[in-house]
Amino acid sequence: MNLSPRTKALAILDEWVKNQNLKKHMFAVEAAMRGYARLYQHDEELWGQVGLLHDFDYEKYPDLENHPFKAVAELKSQGYSEEFQKAVLAHAEHTGEPRDTLLKKTIFAVDELSGFVIAVALVRPSKRLSEVTVESVLKKLKEKSFASKVNREEIIKSAQELEVELPEYIKNVLISLQSISNELGL
Repeated sequence: MNLSPRTKALAILDEWVKNQNLKKHMFAVEAAMRGYARLYQHDEELWGQVGLLHDFDYEKYPDLENHPFKAVAELKSQGYSEEFQKAVLAHAEHTGEPRDTLLKKTIFAVDELSGFVIAVALVRPSKRLSEVTVESVLKKLKEKSFASKVNREEIIKSAQELEVELPEYIKNVLISLQSISNELGL
C-alpha cells in the first residue's frame, strides 16, 4: 500500500504523540508552513510535513539533549530527505543547524509565533481565532507577563530573517491558523 506523504506523516504523529494539545500545535505549525509555502511558491506538501513533524519526539524526549535529534534519527530511518531532516533541526536554536534556506528560516519563524497566536486566542472571551487581530497579537507581545515563556526576541528575529515586517509576518501566520480554526478547536 502506497501512503500519501501526509498520511505517512500523520501515522508517525499518531504513533509518537498522545497529547492532543501538542498535536494541535503541530497542526497549527503545519498550516502556517503551508501558508508560507504558497506565499513563497514553494513545495506546500514538503513544507507542511516539516511543520507537522517538527515536534513529534517532544512528548517522549522534551530535553534539549534529545529533542529534535530523536525525531531526526527516526525521520532518517523512515527515508525522509536530508533537506527535511535539516529543516526539523533548524526549528530549534540549540541544534546549531544554520537557517540558510527559506524552509529552515520559516519553520523556525512559525513555530514560536503559532503558539503565541493561539495563546492570544485562548484569552479572548470567545476563545476564537476569528476574533484575534494583528493588533491584538502585537499588543500581547508587548506584555512581558503574557505567555512569558515565549521568546519575543526569536519572534522579532524571525521576521527579520524572513525579511518581512512584523505585522505582515503575524498576519500571514494568523490567516493560516484561522483557516484551520475548527481543527484547532478555536
